[in-house]
Amino acid sequence: MEATGTDEVDKLKTKFISAWNNMKYSWVLKTKTYFSRNSPVLLLGKCYHFKYEDEDKTLPAESGCTIEDHVIAGNVEEFRKDFISRIWLTYREEFPQIEGSALTTDCGWGCTLRTGQMLLAQGLILHFLGRAWTWPDALNIENSDSESWTSHTVKKFTASFEASLSGERELKTSKISLKETIGKYSDDHEMRNEIYHRKIISWFGDSPLALFGLHQLIEYGKKSGKKAGDWYGPAVVAHILRKAVEEARHPDLQGITIYVAQDCTVYNCDVIDKQSASMTSDNADDKAVIILVPVRLGGERTNTDYLEFVKGILSLEYCVGIIGGKPKQSYYFAGFQDDSLIYMDPHYCQSFVDVSIKDFPLETFHCPSPKKMSFRKMDPSCTIGFYCRNVQDFERASEEITKDLAKHVPALSILSPLPSEETWRCPDLELRDWSVVLMPSLTGSGTFSKSLHWSVPPFPICKEDHWSLSPPGM
Repeated sequence: MEATGTDEVDKLKTKFISAWNNMKYSWVLKTKTYFSRNSPVLLLGKCYHFKYEDEDKTLPAESGCTIEDHVIAGNVEEFRKDFISRIWLTYREEFPQIEGSALTTDCGWGCTLRTGQMLLAQGLILHFLGRAWTWPDALNIENSDSESWTSHTVKKFTASFEASLSGERELKTSKISLKETIGKYSDDHEMRNEIYHRKIISWFGDSPLALFGLHQLIEYGKKSGKKAGDWYGPAVVAHILRKAVEEARHPDLQGITIYVAQDCTVYNCDVIDKQSASMTSDNADDKAVIILVPVRLGGERTNTDYLEFVKGILSLEYCVGIIGGKPKQSYYFAGFQDDSLIYMDPHYCQSFVDVSIKDFPLETFHCPSPKKMSFRKMDPSCTIGFYCRNVQDFERASEEITKDLAKHVPALSILSPLPSEETWRCPDLELRDWSVVLMPSLTGSGTFSKSLHWSVPPFPICKEDHWSLSPPGM
């Protein structure tokens, strides 16, 4: 009897916390994001210029972004449509209980899992739909104004708390029906794209059966010592995503794999081996690969020397974004303007959506407005993602990435690989204790073992058989 009473208290406590988090993470004023008309905007390898074109044009009030000096220019609508078309995955509440816990929400702890989902979703969009794809209904998403938003949040909090106590769940209804959407398309290709768009989103649903949903990712995280309610770092999430894709048995996913770099180094032969693993006499096709590179861009704070490096990465067509953020707050970085990063924020609590139904709503999976953050505020720990369609694409990407990274290195010297001896004496090197790659430093000297590398600040290394995104000391 006593145990039963304790369980009820725990359930009531969980429901109260869920309702509280719903208010806390829904209390988001729709502040406008300002973009300069004088600088290009980069979004996952695509460049947009907000130039003078038509003085009479005005930016729609619901766009959520404003051009400085109120000058509306070319590519504003194209940028908005491209940004909104990216899949947005946020905190959710009142989803099926996570096994082994009483949790029915990830508010307050699941942000890095959500940004990892967004990066993987972008990789799948490239795989199935291509970079040129945009959602036809992207510009139809409503963006609530600030005044109505706060009052709506208070009502939502009250209703959520009452529903939590009574065990009820309110499901949103779709404003844009699947039948209505598919009926608009003029050819089979457009209809196929919409089917895959919905299919990709359904793989990230908040239910135990969703292939890349929160429930499955938490299960894979247990092998890394993580459980529901824990905070997940970008590197751990990279390995969880790799495991999730490897374990996925869906026929559509057999042509893609994930490679996670070790010690910031991508070994070409290992990537090609993963891409070629399924090649047989009956199947001559190599796999697409999503390459995830966990890095640390500084010590306690991000080293500003890496600004151009990060901008270079986000400018590449192969980039699928960065799992990063501010300390203890994860964001999905997808672009930049000047010294500010453009991101999608998972810290907004939305209601559970049942993606198993045919006509589930799409609006809450697309972010209506971008946000910007100074690079200086970025947490040094992050995971960078790339997508390559096949081995040939990977070889081309590897060459391009290496060439691009070299631009940001003032004086790069590549030392010979370490031989089998236990130690070497290397002048003018500074100790860094977490990589097998040697790099030159500006100061210091010492004796080092085979398991170490040195750099100040560390820069990308390129060799014939591998390339490295090597960050500052941990």
